Amino acid sequence: MTAPPARRRVTAPLLPMILALVAAAVLLAAAGCGAGSDSGDRGRLDVVAAESFLADIAQNVAGDRFTVRTLIPPGADPHAFEPAPKDLGEVAAADLVIVNGGGLEGPLLDTLTNVGGSATIVDASAGLKTRTPQPGEPPLGAGQIDPHFWLDPVAVQTYVANIRDAFVKADPSGAAAYAVNAAAYSAKLKQLDAWIKAQVAQIPAQDRTLVMNHASHGYFADRYGFQIVGTVLPGVGTADTPTARQLGDLTQAIRRSGAKAIFVEIDENPQLAEQIAAETGVRVVTDLLDHSLTAAGGVAPTYIAMMKYDTQRIVEAFR
Repeated sequence: MTAPPARRRVTAPLLPMILALVAAAVLLAAAGCGAGSDSGDRGRLDVVAAESFLADIAQNVAGDRFTVRTLIPPGADPHAFEPAPKDLGEVAAADLVIVNGGGLEGPLLDTLTNVGGSATIVDASAGLKTRTPQPGEPPLGAGQIDPHFWLDPVAVQTYVANIRDAFVKADPSGAAAYAVNAAAYSAKLKQLDAWIKAQVAQIPAQDRTLVMNHASHGYFADRYGFQIVGTVLPGVGTADTPTARQLGDLTQAIRRSGAKAIFVEIDENPQLAEQIAAETGVRVVTDLLDHSLTAAGGVAPTYIAMMKYDTQRIVEAFR
């Protein structure tokens, strides 16, 4: 598998230039589509979601009233995405911008907040409480939140409710439709939760150990009875670099636990995981999706398909 392209990051020196350039893009976006999308004359909302999985969740609530657009393209790392001026122009022209929250978007959230326009920022995970890391996981920093709530479908019920309420507030005439759509999708999430439990049940409880490339699967582990042995990168984001001691401790933990694999997301560099795997004899699964859907013709074009795909890849690694 070829290494993923280098990630793009928003750095402080770039922000003034980006925000200066975006003014022209805002005018172009407004001229091209109006402040309520190209269907604004029909009262439809113009909604942008930061991540592709979030756009799919929101689209299920929106139904056929409007189309939710995605800011971060499939395959990009939301921890480190740098928007182009055109992206920010579209954000500024939108009615609502949905973010995961909990720190997932990092500096991007500040950029979206300060881009101008009248878009309302919707925090999809608002009301959810961060978890306490298990022994072996990197600790959270002061005031830090593990933002990966969506890897527990039960938590996504809160996303659905928050998105529904934001749509109703922005478009009261669609309240009944949003309520029906949200209830229907919530039922599908309950079915997904039951499906994942059935798949994980194939793994003996004592063997349910996870080693992740970064601390992404805590909520999944808590929900489905996994123990997280450790992570290659020592944080809930992908920017942290492990020390030699941390890598040595992880190697020992893998040997003690009998873990089967190290799981790496498709947009992450697997080099360190592969080095540890070579020392410990475990395999490396390099194609989890987690943060991103695939294109329409891919293996995971929806949030539910993504969760099923990742669950299958995890379960397969234990066979």
